[in-house]
Amino acid sequence: MVCCLGPALLLLLLLLGSVSWVRGNRCVDAAEACTADARCQRLRSEYVAQCLGRVAQGGCPRARCRRALRRFFARGPPALTHALLFCPCAGPACAERRRQTFVPSCAFSGPGPAPPSCLEPLNFCERSRVCRPRLLAFQVSCTPAPSAPDGCLLDQRARCLRAYAGLVGTAVTPNYVDNVSARVAPWCDCGASGNRREDCEAFRGLFTRNRCLDGAIQAFASGWPPVLLDQLNPQGDPEHSVLQVSFAFRALERRSLLSIVPVLALLALL
Repeated sequence: MVCCLGPALLLLLLLLGSVSWVRGNRCVDAAEACTADARCQRLRSEYVAQCLGRVAQGGCPRARCRRALRRFFARGPPALTHALLFCPCAGPACAERRRQTFVPSCAFSGPGPAPPSCLEPLNFCERSRVCRPRLLAFQVSCTPAPSAPDGCLLDQRARCLRAYAGLVGTAVTPNYVDNVSARVAPWCDCGASGNRREDCEAFRGLFTRNRCLDGAIQAFASGWPPVLLDQLNPQGDPEHSVLQVSFAFRALERRSLLSIVPVLALLALL
């Protein structure tokens, strides 16, 4: 039956439905937990409709898709949205489902066949009232702590994951780079960055060489069973939003993003 489905329909089933033929897939568990929650399911259905509906027809309303994704992560129950985004995987099928969580063919990659220089989305982000405070929040919240064994202080992990989730749906949307690892990065590279390659590598390194971010994702995976219980019995503040993190750093908004990058990159090496 599965072999007869078109790619768009199969992806829709992966995103919204229970796939009974996949066993031991925690991303399926996360999807089912979201489906059981009315608010999570409504918000997810909204972004799937925006991001996937027209992709099947050969188009992509990228701005509307990304706006719906920002609503999902800002207004959905954090335990549920984070479980979808950071579900731990032991095999490629689970990892591919995780990589496809927010329809990367529309929200993440493109519009060209090759990724642009990372300086391009970074420059756009600096000029964006939506993206800029979120990237600043991510930079501050996920700064590696030299004294922490995994690069992230205990009370820092949750803030780092919230700030990372806040980037989904912006010009610097990150995603998993393949289905065999938990490595993440925006859809860009530094091959065409000219004499600003160092700046480009420093920005990309916030995702690819960030011990705190890696540690926070791994800690979330190791704490999966109680997190799943929290999903089914949410006790937190329903109005909690990833934007609360960025608001705490509003005083930094006048700083150049690139002026902060070298400092964070240096801390990551300590």
